Amino acid sequence: MTNPTTGLEVRLRSRPAGLPGPDDFDLVEAPVPAPAPGQVLVRNLFMSLDPAMVLLASGEPGLPMPRYELGEVLHGDAVGEVTVSADPSLAEGDLVVHRLGWREYAVAPAGALRRVDRAAYPSPSLHLGFGLVAYVGLMEVAQLRPGDTVFVSSAAGATGSMAGQIARLKGAVRVIGSAGTREKVAHLTGRLGFDAAFDHHDGPVVDRLREAAPDGIDVYFDNVGGEQLRAAVEVMNPHGRIAVCGALNRQSGGRPDTGPGDLLPLLTKRLTLRGFTLSDHLDRAAEFGEQFRGWLRDGAIRYDETVIDGLAHAPRALLDLVRGAHTGKTVVRLGS
Repeated sequence: MTNPTTGLEVRLRSRPAGLPGPDDFDLVEAPVPAPAPGQVLVRNLFMSLDPAMVLLASGEPGLPMPRYELGEVLHGDAVGEVTVSADPSLAEGDLVVHRLGWREYAVAPAGALRRVDRAAYPSPSLHLGFGLVAYVGLMEVAQLRPGDTVFVSSAAGATGSMAGQIARLKGAVRVIGSAGTREKVAHLTGRLGFDAAFDHHDGPVVDRLREAAPDGIDVYFDNVGGEQLRAAVEVMNPHGRIAVCGALNRQSGGRPDTGPGDLLPLLTKRLTLRGFTLSDHLDRAAEFGEQFRGWLRDGAIRYDETVIDGLAHAPRALLDLVRGAHTGKTVVRLGS
């Protein structure tokens, strides 16, 4: 394939104080270099949009990944097709996953890319799903056991929707989810098979959670923090386990999180609260992938995806994502 001369990419124009807006980003047509020996050129097909990107844009300290720098192209997970290869380990036509999203074309060392099976899923975009994050958080971090009652916050999102369904498939006796609209609540108990769900805007979360879980909860998959984390601690049974996956309360422009509040229940109930990142658990990828493909094939799990067409619409779509406008995984389609 002929090497393209230019491609679109998104760069950070200004550092937002809160939620970023479209004016904080620039859409630029940039030169596409030919790959040097050991490199390949990838035409990106889909890129992932994730709430953590808001914190990367604002320069939040202490994150487990590099922040976005002013004037530089953004980064994030993407899946694409090798169009030109200068390394024998990858051939033209190979499908690869990498961290050079927010651009139409990426040139990178072959070792920075991971080849994936084109036939594994109906669409290449499913390689960007957060099912592995949910699986690791439940099985490795929270040590899910058959018979557990599980609460998942932001349960209609990319990770939460997977966590609730996987918990059910792995033997949870009751799965409860929170969401931000009545429509999403109905989506959880209808299409996704949650046993109960509530809108976290409908009064104190601790009251809604007690109603949904009168016998308490054993596992909390936390995507939000803030009030929902504090409610989970209060309702949790002795020896309960909390997997801290995200901080959507902070990522969506809320006040700085005050954490779990009174720590005495952590002591008296002997609770476990543990944060995690996927990079520490990639050894579970093959195990999860085999199960996930089987669940999809058998119709045991529902995978919801919001697809945004065109790189130019990605900044606005990111803002919509953290405001709760989308259901399931959000991706931007870059290629036909």
